[in-house]
Amino acid sequence: MVRYFLNRDQAIQFTRSRPYRKNDNAHIEQKNWTHVRHLFGYDRFEKPRLVLLMNDLYQNEWSLYQNHFCPTMKLIEKKKINSRYYKRYDKPKTPYQRLMVSEGISAEKKEQLSNQHKQLNPFLLKREIENKLKNIFKWINVSSAVRNRL
Repeated sequence: MVRYFLNRDQAIQFTRSRPYRKNDNAHIEQKNWTHVRHLFGYDRFEKPRLVLLMNDLYQNEWSLYQNHFCPTMKLIEKKKINSRYYKRYDKPKTPYQRLMVSEGISAEKKEQLSNQHKQLNPFLLKREIENKLKNIFKWINVSSAVRNRL
């Protein structure tokens, strides 16, 4: 079966779920797209040495880039009228901006975050993310069928 799906004009990507849980992927992929798949794609990472590289990317450049420069819309209200849901969202803001207007954060922490934000350059962060991704992807096994199509 693997040979059949890999030897097509466009190879089909395999996904994995738990045994006897046919609806697993829908629930798992909700956050995997924004957190993992968007960054690393659907490749399989089998080498243990990649964990350190991936964690380093997440903890440093990726988290800074996402938290300081990628706005998100926060759901404010969700109403059901008849059979339809109506959602109202806040204006897009970065997590950094939400923290800066929050009253639950101390002034010292806000000052620390502000100083960190002033030192960041989104273009340099993005370049560093791309360099680290290249380093990670060179360790991934690509099957010969897929490699021939590239």
